[in-house]
Amino acid sequence: MDTLLLDGDCGLCNRGARFLQPRISPKKSLRILAIESEEGKNLISTLSEKQQNADSVYLFKNGKPYIRSAAIVRLSNYLRWWWRPMALAWLIPLPIRDVVYRYVAKRRKRWFSAPENCTF
Repeated sequence: MDTLLLDGDCGLCNRGARFLQPRISPKKSLRILAIESEEGKNLISTLSEKQQNADSVYLFKNGKPYIRSAAIVRLSNYLRWWWRPMALAWLIPLPIRDVVYRYVAKRRKRWFSAPENCTF
């Protein structure tokens, strides 16, 4: 089963998880875990030190890790068909997507208040 790891203390990640859960296609299997969970820590420990310290969203698809915007764009593959046009973000080159990702990631805790309870 493929796994998406999100920051359990982040309001943006929490909102993202709440957005994704009802929209995941019944034909796909994706579980969403907090990075801080025991299983999340175990998955991250299998990565290189550079990837472990990325402070990012992680998607493990068929055992292969994806981080930052590469993980976000690949999420469209798990959604119901009418959400799949989001995959057009692939047309934006990875370096540009990652600049935008890092800009938002750096400010996410200021823009989105931390949730009282992790919803995933």
